[in-house]
Amino acid sequence: MIRSASPPPAKTSSAFRSPKHRRSSGFQGQVSEVDLRLLRVFHTVAEQGGFSAAEIALGKSKSSISLDISALETRLGLKLCLRGRSGFALTGEGRALLEATKSLLLDIQRFQQRINQISGVLSGIFRLYVPDNIQAHGETPLVRAIETFTSQHPNVFMTVHSASTREVEVAVMNGQATAGIALYPQDMPDVKGTPLVAEALNLYCGARHPLFAVPEESISLETLTAQRMIAVAEAATSPQWNELRSHFSFHAAAENVDARALLILSGNFIGFLPEAFAKPLVDRGLLRRIAFHNLQLLTCFHFLARTSPETGLMVETFRALLEESY
Repeated sequence: MIRSASPPPAKTSSAFRSPKHRRSSGFQGQVSEVDLRLLRVFHTVAEQGGFSAAEIALGKSKSSISLDISALETRLGLKLCLRGRSGFALTGEGRALLEATKSLLLDIQRFQQRINQISGVLSGIFRLYVPDNIQAHGETPLVRAIETFTSQHPNVFMTVHSASTREVEVAVMNGQATAGIALYPQDMPDVKGTPLVAEALNLYCGARHPLFAVPEESISLETLTAQRMIAVAEAATSPQWNELRSHFSFHAAAENVDARALLILSGNFIGFLPEAFAKPLVDRGLLRRIAFHNLQLLTCFHFLARTSPETGLMVETFRALLEESY
């Protein structure tokens, strides 16, 4: 009896293969707006050193950032980073993508700058970093410059980040910030600073401090130097303070003005605060100014930007508006 040959088994369509055997086809030579958004998220996460550190920079939750990175990994078919209890780390593929992403974003910036120069229309992202207490000064040349710049150049997407003075300087240096407002830094090559608002700092103690109820005429230099003082930044100075500094001993430090106020309000320290920042606390009876022969420090904020052909036109336009606002 002759049996008919069985037909060969049908090939399984690739559409029905197990997902673990499929691999994404990648960008296929085209990069969409979604791809660029995911790459920018990845770049920020990698530069910040993890999801938690990137939350503030991106203004997104850790879970949302994780979803973006997972979407990018699926899009590319690559494992980009390791995250878990052991911490965050880029894989070899992740490090290679980071370098490619940096190059891509730089090329985009150069393209935008070139188009800006050709058309005279500014576009791109302007990342401005400002100190945490700058808003205490109210109506300033900075406020007026932002108003005019964002009105005249609607194609520029402006982001404003609040940070400590040191963080602002670092962001300007590493290119994370397009420009920043900070105390004038030392030894920063390729950085041009434009003087802005001067800030007066007075000496204060909190309502819990022993000096709070002591009459001003009873506070001598010996009285002051016996107190626990919060460290003063080198950039804050005055002729009177230059003579007195060596008499004080410093027992605490706080770079952020809010943290400095917290130490003073504890009642264990005296320290300097910006006059505009401290006034509401003085009015509420939580702080008292220690005048001591009108002792006052002065600082000067500067507009800082690193020389860059990619962002130069935006920076100089904004700088000109700042100078016009004085």
